[in-house]
Amino acid sequence: MITRDELLPLHDQALAEWYRDKPAAVEPGADLHSLIRAQHFCNFSLWNHEDEARRRDVPDRYIADTKRAIDKWNQRRNDLIERIDLHLLERLKGCDTGKARLNSETAGSMVDRCSILALKIHHMGINAARTDDLEVAVQSAGKLKVLRTQRDDLSRCLQELLEDYATGRRYFKLYRQYKAYNDPRLNPALYSRKA
Repeated sequence: MITRDELLPLHDQALAEWYRDKPAAVEPGADLHSLIRAQHFCNFSLWNHEDEARRRDVPDRYIADTKRAIDKWNQRRNDLIERIDLHLLERLKGCDTGKARLNSETAGSMVDRCSILALKIHHMGINAARTDDLEVAVQSAGKLKVLRTQRDDLSRCLQELLEDYATGRRYFKLYRQYKAYNDPRLNPALYSRKA
């Protein structure tokens, strides 16, 4: 399992490392922490590709290639969310959930949202520290406070969900995403071209 006291520093430390060292990939292992770290790297990669996709000083081909990279990273991100859920559900398998209430969001989805909030906090912190535009810095400092509260609340809810699962009060199911847009057999814009 993972606690919020482990999750939040894992996300923050990974971002500090990746923005310094700029790795091309982070591969998951079999353990939960490496799955979470690899899933976080997908969001890190998506964030940076999304920034690039908004540029107007590059050829259209660059934007098209960037958008295709976003699709690949998003598919990997969703696959890893499912793997996190599978890992957690395997660890919680023996818990009695006969009288438990179903939680609509999975723990893996909550880990993903915490990851995205870590990225928002990181980048809003950069803007809050700017000296070239004090208005942006002040507005960003206010937003940073809100983002930190949101992540604190969400990570507390995640920990409570895992604790509730272990004690039989709440449970979550694995929900498959079945992203069709990356599969040429399921995306009509791709398979209709073959006909």
